[in-house]
Amino acid sequence: MKYSMAPASKHLGELLGMEVIQAKDVIGEDAKKKAAALKEGQILMLENARFHKEEEKNDPAFAKELADMAEIYVNDAFGTAHRAHATTAGIADYLPAVSGFLIQKEIDVMGKALSNPERPFVAILGGAKVSDKIEVIKNLIDKVDALIIGGGMAYTFLKAKGYSIGTSICEDEKLDLAKELMAKAEEKGIKLLLPLGNVIAKEFSNDAESKSIASDQIPDGWMGLDIDENTVKAYTEVIRSAKTIVWNGPMGVFEMPKFAKGTKLIAKAVAESGAISIIGGGDSAAAVEQLGFADKITHISTGGGASLEFLEGKVLPGIACLMNKDRKRVVAGN
Repeated sequence: MKYSMAPASKHLGELLGMEVIQAKDVIGEDAKKKAAALKEGQILMLENARFHKEEEKNDPAFAKELADMAEIYVNDAFGTAHRAHATTAGIADYLPAVSGFLIQKEIDVMGKALSNPERPFVAILGGAKVSDKIEVIKNLIDKVDALIIGGGMAYTFLKAKGYSIGTSICEDEKLDLAKELMAKAEEKGIKLLLPLGNVIAKEFSNDAESKSIASDQIPDGWMGLDIDENTVKAYTEVIRSAKTIVWNGPMGVFEMPKFAKGTKLIAKAVAESGAISIIGGGDSAAAVEQLGFADKITHISTGGGASLEFLEGKVLPGIACLMNKDRKRVVAGN
C-alpha cells in the first residue's frame, strides 16, 4: 500500500537488530490488540496516521483514541512541529508530553541564536520570494548585525532601489515593503547587503547563454539567476567576521548546476567561518551536505517549514504543547 509505514518498520527493525511489530491500522482493532499485548522492550509501529482525515484536522476523539494506547508521548519530529495535527499537538492533551533529543537540540541551538547570540550575528536569506521571508526579515532585523540577501527575492529589493532588473523574478506588490525594510535597517545601523552583481541569462534554463553583470546594469530581456563572484567576495567578508550565522534559502537557482555556484561558495564560506552556524533546512542544507561541509556546521535543522516559522518568532504548536505540559508538571510539583 502506498505511504504505508511497513517499509519504515522493517528498516527500523534492521537498524535496531530486532523485530518492529507493524499494526495494520492506526486506532483500529489490530493496533489496539497489538498495543495491549506489547511486552517490555518491544516496539509497535502504527500505520500512517495520515490515512485518517482526523489527523490533519486535529480531531480530539482521534487524538484520545491514540493516547489510550500509550502511557507517555514523546515528539521528536521537529519538521512537523509547526503543524497542529492530532499526532503533533492533540495527543498532548491526553498524555504526559515531552520532547525528544532532536527537538531539544533544535530549540536549544536556534533559541540561543535568536535570544542571546554571540556577535556579530549575521543572517543570510535567499529563496525565490520576499513574501516567503517577510516575517523572518521583520523578526531578524531587530536582532542581527548584518542581513545578507540573495536568491530571487533580491531582485524585488534591487528594483525598489530603482535598478532595472530585466525579466528577473520580482514581486511588484512588495516594492514598498522592501523600501521600508531597507530604511529600517539603515535607521538601526544594520548592514543590509544586496548583490553587487549577478549571473544573468536570457532563459530560465541550465543551457541558456549567461554572463555576469553589475546589479544596476541588467539589460532588458535578461534575468538574474545567481549572485556573481564580486557579490560572493563581499558576502564572504561579512561571513568571516561573524560569530553567529543563520542561513535559510539559496543564493540562486541551485537546482541548475550552472547557477548553483553562488550558493556553493556561500556554503563554503559559512563552513569555514568558525562561527556558530545554523542552516535552516532546504536547499541551503542540501548545498552544505553535497559539498561535504555538514560536519563543519554547528546545526543543520531537520525542518524547513518549522525552522522558518521559528525564525519568524512564531509559536510552534507541536512544541508549545510540550512546553505547556512541562510547565504544568513544574507548577504541580511546587
